Amino acid sequence: QVQLAESGGGSVQAGGSLRLACTVSASTDSRYCMAWVRRTAGSEREGIAVIDSGGRPRYRASLKGRFTISYDDSKRMLYLDMKDLEADDTAMYYCAADLYLPPVLCADAVTKPTADGLLSNWGRGTQVTVST
Repeated sequence: QVQLAESGGGSVQAGGSLRLACTVSASTDSRYCMAWVRRTAGSEREGIAVIDSGGRPRYRASLKGRFTISYDDSKRMLYLDMKDLEADDTAMYYCAADLYLPPVLCADAVTKPTADGLLSNWGRGTQVTVST
């Protein structure tokens, strides 16, 4: 079991940037999958990006280029750098993780983050609001 805690959310003007951070409580010296997921009001959770233990990031196609995921293993910190934010990016943002997910399944988590057997640990979320 791993505990996750997001931070960095807030209000930002359209076109602005924001960095979200997620503290990972457990050691990640083995295979793992880390993810950022968001949920807008009235919608299902949507995968944004994942990064596996080999350091390979994968992104939802529509968000690639504006969002960047990274993981600092030495600090056990997961980050999401967001730029050129739009009103449609307003959502609750969650970090999620699984400490045993192989890279091939980690890739699946981008498109189906809530599927059984993928991301087993979730943070409580941090709200991002983009105003025009």
